[in-house]
Amino acid sequence: MNHRFSPTIWLTAAAAGLAVVLGGCASSDPDMISRDNAQTMSQVQDGVVLSVRKVTVDGSQSGVGAAIGGVVGAIGGSAGSGVQRESQVLGVLGAVAGAAAGNAAERLVTKEDAIEILVQLKGGERRAIVQAKGAQNFEPGDAVIIVTTGNKVRVTKAPK
Repeated sequence: MNHRFSPTIWLTAAAAGLAVVLGGCASSDPDMISRDNAQTMSQVQDGVVLSVRKVTVDGSQSGVGAAIGGVVGAIGGSAGSGVQRESQVLGVLGAVAGAAAGNAAERLVTKEDAIEILVQLKGGERRAIVQAKGAQNFEPGDAVIIVTTGNKVRVTKAPK
């Protein structure tokens, strides 16, 4: 009995797997604090929002998408022919195409909507911070706190 799966099944399974793997990647959500930043002291600065605008944070290209796509493309391509030489050539071509498609999929899946917040500090200096849109909405004139922990910065509304 032959249990070979069609290339379409392999590609569909790989696309679903890629979405699951990349969907679990790190986010810049200001409401999510990493375990490494728990119980650490942060620097806090008071400020006022000058402006807020929507931006898009480009997706990552860690190589995971290309690797998964390359493997799936190679398997799918090599399954396209019963002749060994053709199967090898199709496998190589499938790997190249799969790697390119996997890289593009990773970049698309990890792209996120964010906001750029321009803040004027109490001393008059200005800072621009880009962070994912969290639960808080910021408007010009809002009193805010800039929280810096290591090399991570986030903006939150000041307590009233």
